[in-house]
Amino acid sequence: MLGFEQSLLFLAAAVLVTLSPGPDNLMIISLGMARGRRAGLVFGLGCALGCLSHTLLAALGVSAAIAASPHAFMALRIAGGLYLIWLGFGALKSTWRRPIEPVAEGSTSVSLPSAFRQAAALKLFTRGLIANAINPKVILFFLAFLPQFVEPARGKVGLQLALLGLIFTTQAVLIFSTIGFLAGSLGQRLARNPRIGLWLDRLAGVVFIGLGMRLLWV
Repeated sequence: MLGFEQSLLFLAAAVLVTLSPGPDNLMIISLGMARGRRAGLVFGLGCALGCLSHTLLAALGVSAAIAASPHAFMALRIAGGLYLIWLGFGALKSTWRRPIEPVAEGSTSVSLPSAFRQAAALKLFTRGLIANAINPKVILFFLAFLPQFVEPARGKVGLQLALLGLIFTTQAVLIFSTIGFLAGSLGQRLARNPRIGLWLDRLAGVVFIGLGMRLLWV
């Protein structure tokens, strides 16, 4: 089991890491602003729960095996990059055919005409989950971050890694969901102007494409 001080120190470090600017935060903010509160919250929840897969891989030692295999790591990086680029082009493609319609006075809802915007909550959640789960840089982060807080004297290193991962995932759920909700609130206000709403959607597409290309070439 984890010690109290061990858990508290890890939680503090995890919150700082989660709040720091990074690809997950950028994706959640851009999608929330373009699609609204619900979309930002659900996508953020998916990104956060994607950490469970990295926790499992780290606890089982699979992450170390992937990091040690150049071919496996390259394949995962290509898959992750292409997936984000595909999401980005899907968002951009829908805006090219999107009519600009005025939003009714006093309305607080965001127009959702594009296929990317009309995705059901489950689809948005799945996209966030996959985007995080197949990101090799997150695998490396968990491989480097979690073991720093393991105390070998307590035994059961695998169990400690699993518990630390659960702590990280729990705080990430709260933070990412809050970020998505707040970004969505701002986006819904801005999207009352249909042209701004259109450009927010395009911005989200560009952000996803940029992150995908960064994953492929950096």
